[in-house]
Amino acid sequence: MSQRIVDLVRARFPQAVLETHAFRGDDTVVVRREDYLEVVRFLKDSPGTAMDFFVDLTCVDWPDRKPRFEVVLHLKAWRSSERLRVKVGVPEEDCTCPSLSGLWPAANWFEREAFDMYGVRFVGHPDLRRILLYDEFQGHPLRKDYPKEKRQPLVPMRDDAPPQPPPFPERPH
Repeated sequence: MSQRIVDLVRARFPQAVLETHAFRGDDTVVVRREDYLEVVRFLKDSPGTAMDFFVDLTCVDWPDRKPRFEVVLHLKAWRSSERLRVKVGVPEEDCTCPSLSGLWPAANWFEREAFDMYGVRFVGHPDLRRILLYDEFQGHPLRKDYPKEKRQPLVPMRDDAPPQPPPFPERPH
């Protein structure tokens, strides 16, 4: 349980916290997008919270909700073993969220994946480009409105593709 940390965040950022809840021992804080970076920096750097381990960052598409997207961050405090989930809503019309890559270098790849799969642009990210799909891929395939039968354009093989490994040598029987 990290209710203590939830209470600290509520006390420090009363205007930023939109909602809190707990489920099966995991506490969640939902914050305003404009306060997201400041709240997360507090969680990481404050001695009272010390959420010093970046566990995961992902995105969820809720097509029938406003805001449509949710960036979901999982943090852990190594010393106390407390965990916390931080969520921030991202509207479809302005599909941006502050980048955490300046706080945790590991956030770089997670944010690139969320961009690649959902189209959320992380403001301040040092190298926001596709990470799993090729550059010519059109759309973001984990969005709920992505057509499952959509065909992608064929792209020529690049000259800078890595060479194929040699075949395995035959072993005597």
